Amino acid sequence: MSFWELVVVGVVALLVLGPEKLPGAIRTVTGTIRSIREFGHQMKSELSDELRVHELHEKLRQAEEKGLLGLSADEINALAELRQAAADVNSPYSKPAQPATDIPAQLPAATPAASTPPAVTAQSAPVAVAPSSGQPTAQAHEQKTPT
Repeated sequence: MSFWELVVVGVVALLVLGPEKLPGAIRTVTGTIRSIREFGHQMKSELSDELRVHELHEKLRQAEEKGLLGLSADEINALAELRQAAADVNSPYSKPAQPATDIPAQLPAATPAASTPPAVTAQSAPVAVAPSSGQPTAQAHEQKTPT
């Protein structure tokens, strides 16, 4: 909109709403526009995060297909980023996790081509949230043996 179009809209709004209701209407309109922009930024951020997760998942799948051997730099970086995220989730309140640059050195050693590739899984002890503190607590997972 040009300046003169805004002036015409303002004059019409002043005539229709009157001088008492116009400031409240302006506040309502600006608040609505602000919330729409915030919603747009939030959706853009979430979409970007989801695309990044999908990209990392795809690189992890490719690395698993290669048996974690002969990985490209992108795949090594993706594995390092996933391991760093897992370390951050598993111990958010303990000592700082090691930097992602050290992680590729921890990749498994070369195994014969005939062996099956190691499966990367997310199996761990169940995690429950303590109702009073809101912090996760690990529960021991007991196996029952027949007697």
